[in-house]
Amino acid sequence: MSHKRIPKRKAAIAAGSVVALGAAALLLPNANASQDGASDEAAPAPRTLKAEAASDLASQLSGILGDAYAGAYYDSGKKQLVVNVVQGDDDQVIVRAERAGAVVREVDNSMTELESGARTLTSKAAIPGTSWAVDPRTNKILVTADSTVTGDKWDRLESTVEGLGSGMATLKKSKGTFRTFVSGGDAIFAANSRCSLGFNVTASDGSPAFLTAGHCALGGNQWSDQQGGAPIATIDQAVFPGEGDFALVRYDDPATQAPSDVNVGGQTVQISQAAEATVGQQVFRMGSTTGLADGQVLGLNATVNYPEGTVTGLIQTNVCAEPGDSGGSMFTRDGLAIGLTSGGSGDCTNGGETFFQPVTTALAAVGATLGTGGGAAAGGENAGAEQQAGGEDAGAGAGQQAGGEDGAGERAGQGAREEGPAGTH
Repeated sequence: MSHKRIPKRKAAIAAGSVVALGAAALLLPNANASQDGASDEAAPAPRTLKAEAASDLASQLSGILGDAYAGAYYDSGKKQLVVNVVQGDDDQVIVRAERAGAVVREVDNSMTELESGARTLTSKAAIPGTSWAVDPRTNKILVTADSTVTGDKWDRLESTVEGLGSGMATLKKSKGTFRTFVSGGDAIFAANSRCSLGFNVTASDGSPAFLTAGHCALGGNQWSDQQGGAPIATIDQAVFPGEGDFALVRYDDPATQAPSDVNVGGQTVQISQAAEATVGQQVFRMGSTTGLADGQVLGLNATVNYPEGTVTGLIQTNVCAEPGDSGGSMFTRDGLAIGLTSGGSGDCTNGGETFFQPVTTALAAVGATLGTGGGAAAGGENAGAEQQAGGEDAGAGAGQQAGGEDGAGERAGQGAREEGPAGTH
């Protein structure tokens, strides 16, 4: 029996696929390029870093600086990590951060205060259609309300935000409606629901499987690669709502070959491992409805109050998405798996907020591994806060594609319908 790639590529590419080439131009010249070439020569502080190296440095500085650490973000234009510090009585905090290679910015709000504010929002204002995440660029909590939050609900949210104190949070209104991106149509199917395959993985027992959004499991237990087709995979574990939005789906045929790559329309990005997101980082999303799109990470550990319930621990971005893109892959041009599409507001015409399930968290929860690097990025060029030499320019022209690191939220790929990491079985 001949088996098709999953999801199945549409034969016809719509005229909108011309837009897909725009985002692809940022990505494809280096899609399968070697990651060798980073300079071994240590650069003077502040150091020039890849976004992934900056993420590792931020994690290390969080431990080094302790209570003085107040978040960090990636300056994609200068390719530097900016770390927020609350100096307090320790006059060596700034020196330690600068020696590690970061740009240091003194701020007022500590991470403890910001996290406490987020907990207050959870206890007093968990209203469907709202979300919040710490924004290290403003050193505040970014609170967003969709178009359904009106009247008494808006007053309650506004009052809670004001009660956090001056300078602790900002409140903005979104034109769209927060929702999970499930729809009827094409890609991977269960009954009348359509989602997108995220990343192929290896389950804990060595069998082939893939990750998608947990809310996709609400559509059914068995999934097919075509509408009305025979099932080819079965839900094994799913979380939604609650502490995440992810599902492990096992291929029914144990002989399925499930390569670790993302197909972005005729070319592939090899996925080496999973990695943590960094605020300011450029990311790409592939989905079965809108194809390839790119944008930036805006916040981490986001809480989203969907109509179905509250989901925590998500990544907030300005990458567009639409119904049917749920579960689709978010990744970097260097081949690191970052997230699974959860939901948000808006669309790929008007923009909006989109939230993603971190891949590292999902892998740890289901006990699966991804790519040649296993579960998550570790070691390598990023080891040691005092030895960062990251070099964003590694790889021919990787950081010099049109639009640079800041191609925020631009729609790309209408009509490019072949979804992410395909499996053949």
